[in-house]
Amino acid sequence: MDNSNKLIFIIDDDPTIRLIIERYLQQEGYRVRTFSDGEDVLDSFRQYKPDMLIMDIMMPGIDGYELCKKVRAESEVPIIMVSAKDEEVDKIVGLELGSDDYLSKPFSPRELVARVKTVFRRTANFSGDAPSGDTSDEVVTNFHDIQIYTDERRVKCNEKEISLTAKEYELFSYLVLHQPKVFTREQLLNQVWGYDYIGDVRAIDDLVKRIRKKLNQCESVVEIKTVWGYGYKIAGPAQISG
Repeated sequence: MDNSNKLIFIIDDDPTIRLIIERYLQQEGYRVRTFSDGEDVLDSFRQYKPDMLIMDIMMPGIDGYELCKKVRAESEVPIIMVSAKDEEVDKIVGLELGSDDYLSKPFSPRELVARVKTVFRRTANFSGDAPSGDTSDEVVTNFHDIQIYTDERRVKCNEKEISLTAKEYELFSYLVLHQPKVFTREQLLNQVWGYDYIGDVRAIDDLVKRIRKKLNQCESVVEIKTVWGYGYKIAGPAQISG
């Protein structure tokens, strides 16, 4: 796979860690820019439009949490957080703010590279813009006013694009493709993260909250319903109680 067109920002106040991550990513063919704090990242982010951010949480000035919030306010670019903080609540906060993955220090650089590849695979072909050319062979799932383009990992509501993060797409598409089944938060947590992540189910609640907001913004008739005491399911207008 040619990674030379992918640019990754590394934000960490530890120069040794920056150098190690940079070398391992460059060996895989990625282009890399490094930053020692979060202060100068946003201007560079807007200028260079990186394909991914790998950021530490504990940094001087703007910390990783605040930087993640600022980036998410204007972009759905993949974000991987790394931190010496290994408390479960720190992982959940990072995921709730919109990061795509979380890795605790110390970590193997090879493991980080593997996570980078996994996140890129999940977001492969995902774009906020409609694809050009002939799309007649696309796999499309229709559910009321929602269209899911599986091959492109895109979602439309009444032919208008809905901008979803990788995790939001995976949760929403999974619920739609398996409707009307009800899933527990634990089942969805395992499905969305795709590996043996042992985390707080609040990460799923936050994803649902964000998807609901986007469905409301596009005035979709589809909703994610809470099945009290169990979990979530997708519902259309015929299933919505008055």
